[in-house]
Amino acid sequence: MSRTPVLRAARLGPRDVLHVGSAGLRSRPVRVVLSALGIAIGIATMIAVVGISASSQAQLLRQLDALGTNMLVAKAGEGMFSGQEVKLPKDAVGMVGRIDGVEEAAGTGDLDRTVRRSEKIPEGETGGIAVKAATERLLDVLRGRPAAGTWLNAANGRYPAVVLGHVAAERLGIDRPGRQVWIDDRYFTVVGILDPLPLAPEIERSALVGWDAAQRLLGFDGHPTAVYERSTDATVRQVQNLLAPTIDPRNPQNVAVGDPSSALKAKAATEGAFSTLLLGLGGIALLVGGVGVANTMIISVLERRHEIGLRRSLGATRGQIRIQFVTESLMLSGLGGLAGVALGSAAVAAYAATGGLPWVVPPWSAAGGFAATLAIGTVAGLYPAVRASRLSPTLALAAG
Repeated sequence: MSRTPVLRAARLGPRDVLHVGSAGLRSRPVRVVLSALGIAIGIATMIAVVGISASSQAQLLRQLDALGTNMLVAKAGEGMFSGQEVKLPKDAVGMVGRIDGVEEAAGTGDLDRTVRRSEKIPEGETGGIAVKAATERLLDVLRGRPAAGTWLNAANGRYPAVVLGHVAAERLGIDRPGRQVWIDDRYFTVVGILDPLPLAPEIERSALVGWDAAQRLLGFDGHPTAVYERSTDATVRQVQNLLAPTIDPRNPQNVAVGDPSSALKAKAATEGAFSTLLLGLGGIALLVGGVGVANTMIISVLERRHEIGLRRSLGATRGQIRIQFVTESLMLSGLGGLAGVALGSAAVAAYAATGGLPWVVPPWSAAGGFAATLAIGTVAGLYPAVRASRLSPTLALAAG
């Protein structure tokens, strides 16, 4: 007795799946672009937020590498009694330089003087610029350099010469060495203008004169207000504990020790903390894009009922119909995801180029963003795919 052969639907290979899945995209290019745009905007926003944050953090870490994290500053603190004036010893810089592990030390002293462009400007208009005495090694300790001119040395440090921090130079309207500024009751010649000093913003806003000239011409008493030191990386914490007792053994509480790099380190560690809101907005845009994909796929099912009925009547299974529409949804979302990755990366590149930052787009953000689009595409395509697979071939052909 012969058995009736069982008809089985032919399997769809990967190439067949891609072909039938892309058919709807090729036939409606404008709708595809508009639907993919929502996905692209969401992914672009998320990648741009992460990339800009990562680029800023990379710039801060690069600054820390260049400036070092082994500089400490000791300043006169508050005395035990209210209103008590505390001064560091005159030889505080030398005492700090003898601490084991300290490589170099320098100091500055605040002067109760003002600096103005000329004597014609009222004395009260200081522009927030301080006048400080500085030792010759200060710029080496700060790892700074002159943007123009030279630094104070044994020759010019004895005469009415001044070096301006870059903020002080901008406020005084001095753009090159050779100009003169009025300090106390005489003109000082500007011999140098400094580059920015991220670890010493107080120096950026100062006019610096030589230690000897400050004592001889401006009545400086020789007591440093701040002592800057560089130690080896391995001895930073040890030196930090020894600074105050070394400078003032009898009253170490009168010496305040700070780590200027801590602000940059904290900023680098928390960079991107305020990106959560923008990431949330990007996620909302991505979900809206997913809803757009779902709507597009539902409309596509309604418009292509005749095609679905014809394929079902020719032997396509419900599973193959589901695969077709899920693949179409995935391809639609994937196109949007690729466009979003490209747009987000381009936005980060433009931001980095404008701000002089390194271009950084973490690979995990691009991979994660694209994976999110595929996940959304799958979810968005499931309902339309199931709906398409349940259409009756007879009714679908009749409706077509």
